[in-house]
Amino acid sequence: MSIGKITNPIDIAISGLKAQSRSIEAISSNVANARTTDAGNGIPYRRVEAIIKSVNDDGISGVEVDDLSEDMSDFTMVLAPGHPQANAEGYLAMPNVDIPIELMNLNLASRAYQANAAILKRYQTMAHTSLELLK
Repeated sequence: MSIGKITNPIDIAISGLKAQSRSIEAISSNVANARTTDAGNGIPYRRVEAIIKSVNDDGISGVEVDDLSEDMSDFTMVLAPGHPQANAEGYLAMPNVDIPIELMNLNLASRAYQANAAILKRYQTMAHTSLELLK
């Protein structure tokens, strides 16, 4: 029976901080572009989501952002007959970003970020206490 390298809790917490930071960036982009009707290619902005996966290779464990995936759900159609980008029936395609959902996702990501920061703080306190005991 072989015992692998013991995973450092600091590495895990730091990887969690980095992943949640990227997730918060994606959510911020969604909120900032919630009303962007032309993302430069003639279609509205598409919501993006950070896909987080676990990592366990070469003795290093943690999480990382695997991909920033575009949400391919339908755009919201809004009646705006005077808008220059409205179709023949007067409907305008709006981004598939729902602000309340983005705020809930932001809350979840920020809580996960705070949990990883708390782990680092507790680890620092534990190390400091251990050094004090050795004096």
